[in-house]
Amino acid sequence: MTETDDDSSFPETARLLSVTLDEASLGRDSVEVEHEREVAIFDLIEKNNFLLEAEGQEGPYTLHLSLADNRLVFAISSEEGLLLQQIMLSLSPFRRIVKDYFLICDSYYAAIKTQPASKIEAIDMARRGLHDEGSHLLMERLRGKVTVNIATARRLFTLLCALHWKG
Repeated sequence: MTETDDDSSFPETARLLSVTLDEASLGRDSVEVEHEREVAIFDLIEKNNFLLEAEGQEGPYTLHLSLADNRLVFAISSEEGLLLQQIMLSLSPFRRIVKDYFLICDSYYAAIKTQPASKIEAIDMARRGLHDEGSHLLMERLRGKVTVNIATARRLFTLLCALHWKG
């Protein structure tokens, strides 16, 4: 998987048309987490670069994310609904980042209610740093299977967190 922000390196068909999350994999979320998940899905559908690296599996695609046996499952289908590929990633490499990300998010949401702007900005920088770290790890774990740009990886990491919250 190549990290790029340059959309011109992707064919026009290298995109996701829809993204769904397995309802059974979702836990009870706070309003903030649910909002982040909805925004991530909306933004992901609006603008993304997603390309299966297997020969003959051009997009556009639909994506269904779920958890199974301590794995993140990417069920990638064609526009017509034909399953093209199922990719399973172990959640173990993400555990520390996701745990730290949730802790810093809790601090951020608490801080925005009572703390000065300088404190909120410092916490937000740490939050964005962890989010970037998780996004880069996701890109690395998908290498050889799927190519995405960093903006797409960031939104996918948000969705991984939404699913991982329960686990």
